[in-house]
Amino acid sequence: MKGKFLSNILLTFVWVALTGSFAFLNFLFGFAIAFVILWVINIKRENTKYFKIVPKIIAFFFFFSYELIKANIQVAYDVITPKFYMTPGIVKVPLDVKTDIGITLLANLISLTPGTLSLDVSDDKKVLYVHSMYISDKEKFIKSIKKGFEARLLEILR
Repeated sequence: MKGKFLSNILLTFVWVALTGSFAFLNFLFGFAIAFVILWVINIKRENTKYFKIVPKIIAFFFFFSYELIKANIQVAYDVITPKFYMTPGIVKVPLDVKTDIGITLLANLISLTPGTLSLDVSDDKKVLYVHSMYISDKEKFIKSIKKGFEARLLEILR
């Protein structure tokens, strides 16, 4: 997988050098073209982990961006209106993620989202304690983390 990624980056820089444009969109376009070229070259091979992970990472980026915008709007609305809609609380979220890197990534993604903060991980690494400004339904909140951030993160890490 590392070799394909480096090949993709190299082909991206070749594209940028040939076009002569160092704009960010040209880098993205070059990366997409290089990805398609490598995918076509390796279409018959069994080792396709790279070609499964890259689309999942891109999808995760858009999912996280959506969640980030949604949380920002919710917090900003609560700040600018005279009435508070907050129902703060601390929730124990059971973890399916087992690795240290997975737990760290999940905790950081939750903390990056406005209105939520990862507080602690249990000693046995089975529970993540999360503070949220908006917990109207505890089970719904846990389900949103488990089916949202954690499920998508597990798809990438496995």
